[in-house]
Amino acid sequence: MINKPINESTTRLIHGGQLNEIAELYSIPLKKWLDLSTGISPISYPIPNIPENIWQQLPQTSDGLIEAAKRYYCTENINATSGSQAVIARLPNLYLNYTNKSPSQIDVWLPEVGYKEHERSWCDAGFNIKHYNDLPSCEDLTLYSIVVVINPNNPTGELHQQRTLTDLLKKIEALSGWLVVDEAFMDVIQPNQSIIHLTENKHLFVLRSVGKFFGLAGIRIGFLSANQYWLEKLKAMASPWEVNGPAQFITEQALNNHQWQSRQQQTLITLSTQLEELLTTTFLKPFNKGEGIKISISGCGLFKTLIHPQATELFQSFCRQGLYVRLCDENNALRFGIPNPKQYKILAKLLAQHCHS
Repeated sequence: MINKPINESTTRLIHGGQLNEIAELYSIPLKKWLDLSTGISPISYPIPNIPENIWQQLPQTSDGLIEAAKRYYCTENINATSGSQAVIARLPNLYLNYTNKSPSQIDVWLPEVGYKEHERSWCDAGFNIKHYNDLPSCEDLTLYSIVVVINPNNPTGELHQQRTLTDLLKKIEALSGWLVVDEAFMDVIQPNQSIIHLTENKHLFVLRSVGKFFGLAGIRIGFLSANQYWLEKLKAMASPWEVNGPAQFITEQALNNHQWQSRQQQTLITLSTQLEELLTTTFLKPFNKGEGIKISISGCGLFKTLIHPQATELFQSFCRQGLYVRLCDENNALRFGIPNPKQYKILAKLLAQHCHS
């Protein structure tokens, strides 16, 4: 029996996906686990035949990929990256390399609950970290403030409307600050609330993920949209052959395949709705509103998050069943990835044991 959750570690952040470690901790063979610990689509874009020369040659920037990305994301200002994480790690150094300001004098506003790699990068670089539950107001923001927004938020699913972030950008621009918007899960949001079309503005950076919606996290490719000045500076900071050739080839095909994208949208709506209904039946309906137990379900089309006062105990119980979901950093919520139809049947049987927990 595990007496503490795996993500109490202070040495690294746990985002799900470390199934090997969990399987070893609970002495259950890998093949017997149901892994719903990430927000990655259970339906992956089908891998096309990749020409042999792409495997043999060193990767080079693909004009076809960039053109496909411009059309898909509706912006002229975009570069391919080796996943969002690479950009998250480099943004603080980008700021320090091209400004003459001390990081300790710069406020960086981050969501209280959210993807903690953003906070780690700015904190490690010596910036002054501040947290918000609601977006910071004009009164909160100081000169040169940097505001990081995860939209929709991971793991809460909170969504800021396009107009709200456009207004925030104007305030930040007036203060000579930066607005960094992580839109890793934006592909499933309808109507679209992205502000990527505004990245001609030198005060805005928008991160987009390929791995989540297209179910291709393993190929490690994403995109950054920003003013061309910043794109060139970041390109100079990148390592040679930053994005591998097969990843570029696959992503170009995926971004151009509108029929598949439309089917994927509908499939994820169906699967995420089924998951939310299952979680509601299991954890919400057994309780009456008057009992004062604070349980809720939120999320988006790629994950559902169960806020529960016994989240840690549930996490450990799930693991003993061979069910791996993500215990959120605050230890008060569990994030469920979207199961495919086969996984859903297994999940329903496992959760039946918790119907009156």
